[in-house]
Amino acid sequence: MIRFANHSMLVFLWAVIAMIVAVMYGLRRRRTILSALGDLEVVQRMAGSLSARRRRAKTALPIVAALLMVLAMARPQMGTRLETVKRKGVDLILAIDVSNSMLAQDLKPSRLEVAKREVTALLDRLQGDRVGLIAFAGSAFVECPLTLDYGAARLFLDQIDPSLIPRPGTAIGEAIRTATKAFSQQERKYKALIIVTDGEDHDTKPVEAAKESAKQGVHIYTIGVGSADGEPVPVYGDRGNSAGYKKDRDGNVVLSKLDETTLQKIALTTNGKYHHATSAQLELDRIYRDISKLEEKTLLTRKYSHYEDRFQWLALAALAMLILEGLLTDRKPQGVKNS
Repeated sequence: MIRFANHSMLVFLWAVIAMIVAVMYGLRRRRTILSALGDLEVVQRMAGSLSARRRRAKTALPIVAALLMVLAMARPQMGTRLETVKRKGVDLILAIDVSNSMLAQDLKPSRLEVAKREVTALLDRLQGDRVGLIAFAGSAFVECPLTLDYGAARLFLDQIDPSLIPRPGTAIGEAIRTATKAFSQQERKYKALIIVTDGEDHDTKPVEAAKESAKQGVHIYTIGVGSADGEPVPVYGDRGNSAGYKKDRDGNVVLSKLDETTLQKIALTTNGKYHHATSAQLELDRIYRDISKLEEKTLLTRKYSHYEDRFQWLALAALAMLILEGLLTDRKPQGVKNS
């Protein structure tokens, strides 16, 4: 099977067609001029030393060379070589808090947007690891199963917002349990879970869930977003317009505070680490280095057909034709009377 790697270059075939049209017009114009000098056969006999066949060859060679050069620039390829590719890595699940408290703006533009940027930056660093996404608020669900398709994971990530889970709250424990079930149950290693949240859990026993997850060989890394001092939680109307801030039953503005203590306990329980989200995203480099040290497994083995370039032969043929055209004369060889 032949394919063209730079198929956009095939547009220059129009230039070759233009050359052919120009040459045909030139030949016709020449015949018209010769006919004006007298009988065409007589004129051609008078030019007996010239070879019509050689003249046609000299005219055709540059055209064919141009055609070959256009095809060479389009880089024709043939799939003739097979290669076995093996990818090694770990299974990594990213759990993102989408509760309303993540709309707080102590991190600009919001905690949730910063969390999504953190996850996106981490996806850009991954090489060979399977990745999955979990969204959680008052409950948790797997938004993207474990996959090697990072592009698909980014598409799912773009869709994450608080409307995904209408149930209010922050169920970190539920997120950990959901992630643990999403990993392979036949293995006790090669697993890492990163939780990005403000840490305000609502009675889902996240530390106990982390202990059970550790028994399954899961290393949990937690990233805290927000501030420990607290920040009001914006409330938005049906049309996305601002409706003030969330208030309690007494009418007081509710402050959402980062619970670093809980996140530190979760990470410590599973031999992971806790990091506070920063604008420089230095914590991502640290987490990625830690994950890179985990034992890896072969995640995918496939045979890929690698296409090999064949443009070199076309380019050489075009060059040979140009050289031949330069060496070829339109006169008959000595001793030849007809051509």
